[in-house]
Parts: sequence; C-alpha cells; structure tokens
Amino acid sequence: MLLILLLGFPLIGAIAVIFSRDGSTAKQLSLLTSLINLVGSLVLWGELDSNSNYYQFVQGWNSAGLCNLHIGVDAISIFFLILTCFLIPSCIIASWRGILGRPGVKSFLIALLVLETLLIALFVVIDLLLFYICFESVLIPLSLLIGLWSHSSQKIRATFLLFLYTLFGSLFMLLSIITIYVSTGTTDLQLLSTIGLDPSAQHLLWLGFFIAFAIKTPLFPAHIWLPIAHTEAPLAGSILLAGIILKLPVYGCLRILLPLLPEATQYFTPLVYTLCLLSIFYTSLSTLRQISLKSIIAYSSISHMAIATMGIFSNSIPGIEGGLFFSLAHGIVSPALFVCVGVLYDRTHTLILRYYRGLATMMPLFSILFFVFILSNMGVPLTGSFIGEFLSFLGIFQRNPVLAALAPLASIVLTAAYSIWLYNRVCLGTFSPYLLRYADLTRREFYLLLPFLLLSLILGLFPNLVLATLHLPVSAILYQISPLEDCTYFSLSALLASSRVFGTLT
Repeated sequence: MLLILLLGFPLIGAIAVIFSRDGSTAKQLSLLTSLINLVGSLVLWGELDSNSNYYQFVQGWNSAGLCNLHIGVDAISIFFLILTCFLIPSCIIASWRGILGRPGVKSFLIALLVLETLLIALFVVIDLLLFYICFESVLIPLSLLIGLWSHSSQKIRATFLLFLYTLFGSLFMLLSIITIYVSTGTTDLQLLSTIGLDPSAQHLLWLGFFIAFAIKTPLFPAHIWLPIAHTEAPLAGSILLAGIILKLPVYGCLRILLPLLPEATQYFTPLVYTLCLLSIFYTSLSTLRQISLKSIIAYSSISHMAIATMGIFSNSIPGIEGGLFFSLAHGIVSPALFVCVGVLYDRTHTLILRYYRGLATMMPLFSILFFVFILSNMGVPLTGSFIGEFLSFLGIFQRNPVLAALAPLASIVLTAAYSIWLYNRVCLGTFSPYLLRYADLTRREFYLLLPFLLLSLILGLFPNLVLATLHLPVSAILYQISPLEDCTYFSLSALLASSRVFGTLT
C-alpha cells in the first residue's frame, strides 16, 4: 500500500497545485508533497527485508492486453527510488527565488511532480514494456523543463538534441522488447528470469538495449546532447539530469542486460570497456578546455558514469556494487555542484569561467562548501565517490589489470587537474575586476546544500548502509547459472558461497 501511495501521491500534489490560490501556495503544496514522499521512501527502505532477493511490496493488476501492471521494489531499486524522492524537493527549493518567482509557476511545479511519478514508476515496474514506457515518458516533462523555463537562447536546440538522441536510441530497445515478447509470450521480468533465451538471439537483443542505454549514459560518441542540455537547462533540469536521469542506464543494465542476457553481456564486455575508456579519455581532456561552469561539470559527469558502467560490467561483486554505489554518490555530488553554479549565476548572471576569480574573499562559506564538493567529485577518501571509485576499479582489475591501470590514469589524474583548476580560478587569487561585491550564501541556499554535504560524508564514512543491502541481489545477478533445458534457476549454493567470501573480504 505504501508503494502505491509513493507512486500516486505526486499526482495528488499536482492536482492540488492546479487548484491552489496563487503561486506561493502552489510552492508550499508541492514542497510538502515531495517531502512526504521522501519520508515515505525512507520508511519503505526501513521495512525492506535485505535478506530476501525477491521483489517486495508487490502489487499487481492483471489485464488482457500486452502487459500487466505489476510493481514492486528490491534492494537495487530502493536506492534509486530514495534518490529520486530526495532530488525533487531539492529542485523545488533551488528554484524558489528563480523560476518559481515568475509566471507559469504552477506549470513548472506540475511538470516536476509528474516527472517524479514517472521516475518512481520506472524503478518499481516489473515489466519490460512498462519500463520502456516510463523510460520514454520521462523525456516529456524533462524537455518541457528545458524548453519552457530556461533563460538561454539555445534552449530549443538543447531540447531537440535531448529528445531526438534519446528517442532514437530507445527505438532499438523497443524492437528488442517486441522480439522478446514474440519469442517468450511475456514481458514480465520475474517470468523472464526463469526462461533461458537463445544465446544466438541474445546478441541482437543485447545490442538493442545497449544502444539505448549508451546514448542515455551517455558514452562516446553519443554524448553530444548532454553538455548542451546541461548548459541550457534551468537549475532544476540540471539537477535532475545529473542526479537521476544519467542513472537510468545503470539501473537498466542491472535489471535487464546482466540477469536476462548473460551470455551476450560476457561477449560484448570488451566493446563496453572500449567505449567507456574512450569516453573517460575524451571527456576528461575536453573538460580541461571548457570555459562554461556548467559544461565542466557536465563533461565530468560523462567520465564518472563511464567508470560506473565499467564496474557494472566487471562480472565481480566489488565491481557491480562499486558501480551502483558510485552512481548513487555521483547522484548527490554532481547536483550539489550544479547548485553551487546556480548560486553564482543568480548573482553574476554569467557562466563564463574567465570572469570569476577570488570569490573566497567575499563568499567564504560558499567557498568552503564548494571546496568540499570539488574534493568529493575528485573521489578523495571519506567521501562516497571514493568508495564507489575504489570498488569499481577493484572489479575492473579483476576483469582486466591493464584497463584497471588506464582507467584511473585518465580519471583520477585528469579529474584532479580540472577540479583543482576550476576551484583555483573561481575562489582563489585576487578579486575579479569584472564582478561586483556579492553576499555570501543565504539561509535557503545553505540549507539546500547542507543535506548534499551530509549525505556525501555519510556514504564515505558508513558505506555499509548501502553495501550491506546489495550483497544478496548482486550475488544473484552474478551467479545465475546457464539455462538447463528450457529454464534458468538461481544457484543457492553459489549465492551463499559468494556471500561468505565477500563477508571475509569486508
């Protein structure tokens, strides 16, 4: 019942916003709705049984159509659900004095709440076709956020690139889903996990799904849409893009590619690693040449998501858990950096890096928080990004030691280079003659950044809050044996053995 409330409560909030008296009341109603959903997601996490590998809180409605509406959560989807419920109120607070102070405030809030419903639905549906519908439907409110509420003159171009790139890739995923339905007669994930698909057909099916996920991640060379979408989007759009939209491919790989198409995943892993390595090198070097604050953070997001993808395809428990953990950590740090950039834009109305210098003299509190988030983005110890990167590289090393040497060389060294350069340019040195004297963080901005800071440190200091819940589902993905006759079963002895081995390591 709680899962149904989480899914439907944002829609109830959107209806309340429609009939609200004015913009101020609409803001308060939408913020209250999103905060209640956040509390509900935490309660759901507390009630989740981490010793069970099955979907929990399952609700289903059968129909005579192509698919049945079944929803449920497990130890993997719960963290993406919590991240979604955390970022939506952050978007509302971040836009409190900007977009929410202009006409069209109700439409903006409705788009955010509808987007929250679609994202929650994507993480709780247990059907491939419904997953595709939610995967594509997210584009509609997200495109409206960029196309209608951006300040940039290039917002229409950014909207078209976002929509057309991701829509083009998802067409191949739709073809794969249709093929699976024709072959098996179902799109239910629970049933498909017991059906062994033909290894020769898995290759084409895998490519169809991976094209969609690679464009959404995005991996080189399909990354062109992301920097311009980040740069032209309003602050709420940038937060959602970096915080949760880029995590959808990671969730899709864990939910579809690894458990349902294991032979094809093993066959195409070298291709994935090649694309990820090219993405890391290209985007890290490109970041050093950017002059826009948003572009720097956007390009760094591509590099970090490539590392998470390599960890997901490492075929090892530390690598998969590291890729998932790194995705969650990045979903906290990258939005925080965009909020910091939004703070600067609200005061200076420019994103060009060359106009900034010496803000530490006028904005010391902002400079301290910005420094901590820069360190977290670099993956220094005591932050969640460090744990995720370390486990990902550990899994990559078990898969290929040569790649485990090249990936950190490109990621860690170059990330440190452009991150230190960015902070040095913005906050240190003499005060820029192009800027006025600005006030430090307001109370609203400080309380907006504080949860991001605390969560990043909590994940770095207490990673087992997340990792302890992931051991069993990750082991189930890894040790799903090959099809015997016409069915595929989980090896319980392998699950128990892997859990004991990992327990000795930790």
